[in-house]
Amino acid sequence: MDEQKFASTDVLSISSRDKAATDTLAFLTLLFEGIPRDFTVRLWNGFVSTPEPGKESRFTLVLNSPGALWRALTHPGDLSMGEAYIYNDIDIEGDIYGVFEFAGRLQEKIQNHTILSRLALALLPLRSYRHDNRADGGRAARLKGFRHSRERDRQAISYHYDVSNDFYRLFLDKNLVYSCAYFPTGAEDLDTAQELKMEHICRKLRLKPGERFLDIGCGWGTLVVYAAKHYGVEALGITLSRNQYEYAQDLIKREGLEDRCRVELKDYRDVEGSFDKLVSIEMFEHVGGEKLSVYFRKAWDLLEPGGLFLNDGVACRQDGCAFRRDSFANRYVFPDVQLVTISASLKHAEEAGFEVRDVESLREHYARTARIWLSRLEKNHEEALKYVDETTYRIWRLYMAGSAYGFEKGMHNLYQSLLVKTLDGKSRMPWSRGYMYPREGNLA
Repeated sequence: MDEQKFASTDVLSISSRDKAATDTLAFLTLLFEGIPRDFTVRLWNGFVSTPEPGKESRFTLVLNSPGALWRALTHPGDLSMGEAYIYNDIDIEGDIYGVFEFAGRLQEKIQNHTILSRLALALLPLRSYRHDNRADGGRAARLKGFRHSRERDRQAISYHYDVSNDFYRLFLDKNLVYSCAYFPTGAEDLDTAQELKMEHICRKLRLKPGERFLDIGCGWGTLVVYAAKHYGVEALGITLSRNQYEYAQDLIKREGLEDRCRVELKDYRDVEGSFDKLVSIEMFEHVGGEKLSVYFRKAWDLLEPGGLFLNDGVACRQDGCAFRRDSFANRYVFPDVQLVTISASLKHAEEAGFEVRDVESLREHYARTARIWLSRLEKNHEEALKYVDETTYRIWRLYMAGSAYGFEKGMHNLYQSLLVKTLDGKSRMPWSRGYMYPREGNLA
């Protein structure tokens, strides 16, 4: 079909040829009414609708079948919409981030119950084009056992992290750091920003040679190696991911640090011993809201009096914001992950006995990190298909775009909380925060 402008006249122009397309355009006309549109729409029959005059197309929304909209929109929440994309009922060509921005404007519009009722009526004709219910092909996480039991947590971690180390290399930095980077000026490249993040954490913890250092949820072992190499600590990292554990073991050998650095395949609840400094980087989201008291109490028990614990994790803005079990993220990305507010996490930390010394928000840093990951993943699309299939690639593309949007819009935040286990009421902390920054002071 020839390219046409998207308006009510489009419905009339194809009504005699394709009723499914007519019904689809009638619904989209109502859905997009009153909202500036800077993207293209393409239907399964070749019909193309360009953006409004004067606007460049940020992306193309492709409906690959007459039943695509019904399957995407007939269930509440984001699960059906996410599944419509990852299983190619709907495709997104171009700037996928722009889809989230447009969806945000749509969300504001449909808060009006009158408009929502009109949309529901307009959607009804599309139900006749739906296909049989599609199974997820075994892609969705199906964990066994009690939520946040040791075995189920191991399954959840394996589901997300044991994809392929080669796949992760396509979008992470050279050191495979899978957490928020640190951009002091906002202009650093990813490799530099991730090294600066590790340095920032080590300075906050005031690491000193010979100290016993524990990284809870150590990923591929990069921070334990960095801390042992640059600060002379005796470092232990723990992870539940077999792929990460094996990679970390090899990394330690390559760096020649076997005498003061090791990684174990272990649940945080099973760690024994005592440590001078603890860190947990974007691991406590996996702990579960109902287990946070156990988590912080375990950290308290492992830490020597006078020791420091840096808890780095994602938080949401309001209570009750744990991922729903029927959400796309919980089903396909991070099964059993639960987010809490920063106030809730600090409450649990204080109840365990910790004194809160410093809290830093790195929300903008995470938005930038996720944007870079997304860009690198998209640039390596063909290479990624050597390690995962198209559906898995789409899951990660959608997750990264949504993550960047969530942090940029303030729906999520990333906090580093520095906690101290005081000794006889003494924190032994400096009088200023200058020690955290290279130009303002040293680790005195």
